[in-house]
Amino acid sequence: MLVSLVLLWLCIFFIILQLRPKRPKNFPPGPPALPILGNILHLSIQNPLEDFERLRKSYGNVYSLFIGPHPAVVINGVKAMKEAIVTKATDFAGRPQDLFINDVTHRKGVILVDYGASWREHRRFALMTMRNFGLGKKSMEDRIHDEIQHTMKTLERSIGKALTSQVMFHNVASNIISQVLFGTRYEYDNEFIRVTVRCFTEISKITNGPWAMLYDSFHFIRNLPLPFNKAFRNVEILKNLLICLVNEHKQTRVPGEPRHFVDCYLDEVEKVCEHASSFSEDQLIMYIMDLHFAGTDTTSNTLQYGFLYLMNYPHIQERCQQEIDRVLEGKDRASFEDRHHMPYMQAVIHEVQRTANTVPLSVYHCTTKDTELMGYSLPKGTIIIQNMRSVLNEEGQWKYPHEFNPENFLNDQGEFVKPEAFMPFSAGPRMCLGEGLARMELFLIMVTLLRKFKFIWPEDAGEPDFTPVYGITLTPRPYPMKVQLRSSQ
Repeated sequence: MLVSLVLLWLCIFFIILQLRPKRPKNFPPGPPALPILGNILHLSIQNPLEDFERLRKSYGNVYSLFIGPHPAVVINGVKAMKEAIVTKATDFAGRPQDLFINDVTHRKGVILVDYGASWREHRRFALMTMRNFGLGKKSMEDRIHDEIQHTMKTLERSIGKALTSQVMFHNVASNIISQVLFGTRYEYDNEFIRVTVRCFTEISKITNGPWAMLYDSFHFIRNLPLPFNKAFRNVEILKNLLICLVNEHKQTRVPGEPRHFVDCYLDEVEKVCEHASSFSEDQLIMYIMDLHFAGTDTTSNTLQYGFLYLMNYPHIQERCQQEIDRVLEGKDRASFEDRHHMPYMQAVIHEVQRTANTVPLSVYHCTTKDTELMGYSLPKGTIIIQNMRSVLNEEGQWKYPHEFNPENFLNDQGEFVKPEAFMPFSAGPRMCLGEGLARMELFLIMVTLLRKFKFIWPEDAGEPDFTPVYGITLTPRPYPMKVQLRSSQ
């Protein structure tokens, strides 16, 4: 009997050893992985960012984890980040295709599709079309300023009161990208904007939350009626809304005379018969969803963080306003070109982006072929996780890496400088499509609002809580703000 039990336990032990994920030869080090579970127990399923930092201290700037059976490499610090996504950009330009977010988006769009002909066609089209519709030009400034007027009316109605800015900033960013995509802006109580903001917010929280992590680790739970199914339902709601919207535009469009992004794309779809192309109406729906989410969430979250910091550092807010008043004296409104004469305002906006770190793990990459990184060997298909916090807070790269301080972007002469460690939009071929639009929005919105209003932390609001809500993007917890007209206004 005893011998049988010993043999049974030996067999079980042997099976466990065989099932345990094995690191390939010369693969980056990392914590021991369990069979089936991988390293899921090493990470908090609510917010793993502190765990990534803890593991970095134990295993170095390049270390490995197993997401269930999937080998993943976490890269940290400027040196490793630049080697991967700049120097060896094409080796690291893939996207993993077997994760929760891939199933949610049906592997369509532009952000999450794998590196290849379809991605190149769609990225090129997006950059060209956004440029043709005013990105970097006065016409885009006009769209942004038009939307800011609606925001200012909201703030004027709240003078002397405490309001919550979360929905307001989401609406601003959503309307600006909506004008590019559909040529339409929506009233802030409109059903379309209300539903899209709600769905995107919920999808973001689920995608980087505990249920998505379990979905990625355990394939057998994917068809079960678990909470991650809410993300699939939200995507279907958004798809149906966008299909109706596209059909409305199809009824009024004139081929060859595009009014906005959707019209341009439909023109491309009609050329499919003439040459091989990856453009289709089915692809268009997820493409719009990609661009709308990317153009709304990160910008609105950065604005929320920006005004949270400005209220809690009133001396910084006041110095910004002094610079704005000096540069814009005699002018009706700010221009994006004015940023060159506002080094302190530029420094504050960039410092908000650095400390907010709104996309903390960027978007996962994967290797497109067998390659090397910092002396380690990485097989084709290895998931790559960029720990952006390790770069944006890296010792030696910043004067004050662990505090909010605009001096991080100013030299001894008070001139604006941008260290190479500043990469909130990532870098390389997968760099954020909307960087140019986001930079213009942040500057014009913050400058225009600070010129007219003073933002105050309410006396009865208690201590501010800078702890973020974790998701695809980091969001500040809802907070109150008090608004006053500036005396000069």
